[in-house]
Amino acid sequence: MKTRKSEFTPPPQVRASTGVAGLDDVLGGGLPVNHLYLIEGNPGAGKTTLGLQFLLEGARHDERGLYVTLSETATELRTVAASHGWSLDAIELFELISNDGLSAELEQSILHPSEVELGETVRGIIEVVQRLQPRRVVFDSLSEMRLLAQNPLRYRRQVLALKNFFAERNCTVLLLDDRSNREAEQQLHSIAHGVIYLEQSVDQYGPERRRLRVLKMRGIPFRGGEHDYVLATGGVRVFPRLIAAEHRVSTEFSMATTEIPALDQLLGGGLARGSNTLFMGPSGAGKTTTAIACIRAALMRGERAAYYLFDEGVATLLTRARALGLDIEPFVESGQLQLIPLDPAEMSPGEFAYMVRHAVEEFEAHAIVLDSLNAYLQAMPGSKHLMLQMHELLTYLNHRNIVTILILGQHGLLGEVRSDVDMSYLSDGVLLFRFFEGRGKLLKAVSMVKSRTNPHESTIREFQLGAQGLELGEELIDFEGVLTGATVYRGRMALLGDDHAA
Repeated sequence: MKTRKSEFTPPPQVRASTGVAGLDDVLGGGLPVNHLYLIEGNPGAGKTTLGLQFLLEGARHDERGLYVTLSETATELRTVAASHGWSLDAIELFELISNDGLSAELEQSILHPSEVELGETVRGIIEVVQRLQPRRVVFDSLSEMRLLAQNPLRYRRQVLALKNFFAERNCTVLLLDDRSNREAEQQLHSIAHGVIYLEQSVDQYGPERRRLRVLKMRGIPFRGGEHDYVLATGGVRVFPRLIAAEHRVSTEFSMATTEIPALDQLLGGGLARGSNTLFMGPSGAGKTTTAIACIRAALMRGERAAYYLFDEGVATLLTRARALGLDIEPFVESGQLQLIPLDPAEMSPGEFAYMVRHAVEEFEAHAIVLDSLNAYLQAMPGSKHLMLQMHELLTYLNHRNIVTILILGQHGLLGEVRSDVDMSYLSDGVLLFRFFEGRGKLLKAVSMVKSRTNPHESTIREFQLGAQGLELGEELIDFEGVLTGATVYRGRMALLGDDHAA
C-alpha cells in the first residue's frame, strides 16, 4: 500500500524587523534576513529615515549596524536623527566622500575616471564591512554608484558583486535609490530579493499624500496594494491597508436600545449590533443630536464609544448636548467616551482607518460615530478609491459587532434635497430626516426608510428637540408630501407643538 507524500512546507524564515510596526505587518513579520532589498522613492519620500529606523531597531537587539553614505555627510545624518529624537551612537556611519577628497593635493579626485573612482568606492565598502562585521547595512544611495559606473553593464555587475559579498557575510542590506534612472530600475528589481516603493504626491489641497507599496518580496506572502504612511517626528509610520475579512468574529444578533421608546419602535427595536445606520437629512434637522442620544444610551449602559467629529467644534457640541438634556461631558472626562476632533484635510484614509481600529481593538469601543461623511469624503478628493476604503471600514466594524452611526448632510432645507455622495447603498439602515411646513410652523419629521437587519416601521413621525432631549410624536397620517417637501395637511391630528392645555 502506497503512502501519500505530505505536501512540502517551507521552513519558517528568520525575520529582521524594519523598526516600523506597520511595515512589519505588511511584510508578515519583517524582512527575511541575509538578503538585499531595494527601497526606492523620490527625494523626500522618507528613504533615509526608514533606513535609520531599520538600523536603530537592529541596535536594540544588539545587531551591529552600518550606514554607508555617498550623498549625505555624517553630520547631516545626525541632524536628521536628532529631529526625530534619536541618537546614532550605536550605528557606524561611513562616508565615502569626505573633506580629504577636496584637498589641494587631491582636488582632481572627484574627476577621476569612472573606473578608478567606482573601484575605490567598492573597495571602501568591502574594507569597512570586513572590519566591522555588521548584521545590518544601509547603502545610500545607488544613484551615486550609477553615475560612477556610467555603463549599465558595469553598474549591474558591481551591484551583483556587492549582493554576493553581503550574502556571504550574513548581512541584511537596504539599498536606497531615488529613481533618477528609470531604465536601471528594472535591473535592480531583478537583482534585489525585495522591492519597496515609497510614493508621495500633492493633491489639490492639503499636505502631500504618502503611500507605500511592496512591489516584490521573494519567498514570503505580503499584503499587496497601497498603504498610507506619514513621515513625522518619530519617523515613518505605516498604516496597513485594511482587509475586513481578516477581522471577522462570531457573535449573536442583538439590538442596542436608544432608551427612547418611540425611536426604538421606529427603528424596529433599536440599533442592530454589527450594522451601520446612516442618519441623512438637511443641516439642522437633528441628525447629530439623535446620534448623541443613541451614544449616550450606550454610555449609560457602561459601554465605551468613540465619536469622530469632522465638522463641529468640541465645545459647541458639548454645549448643545447639555442644553438638550443629553450631557455627555462627564463621560468624556472619565475616558468612557473618546470625542475626537479631526481635520480630514490633514489625514489620509489609511490613518483614519488605523485610528478606528485602535478604538475598537485597544479602547474596546462598542459604538462608533462618524460626523460627518461630507467632510471626510470631500476633503480628500485626490485619495484613490475612497468609497471602496469606506466600504472596507464599515464591513470591518460590522465584523467586530460594532454599532456604527454615519451622519450625512444634504443640500437644501425644503423642496428638493440633494446629496454630494450616495452612501445609502453602503449602509445597513437609513434614518431619513426632513423639514416640513404645517400650521404656519417649520416642523421636523423622521422615518426609517431602510434596514437590512430587522423589520421596522414604515411610518413618518414628527419629532422635536427640547430641554428634555428628543421627543417623537404619532404617525403623520394627516400629512402628505412630507418627504418631498411639498406638504399638504388634510386633517386635524395633534402635533407636538400644539398647546394641549388649551
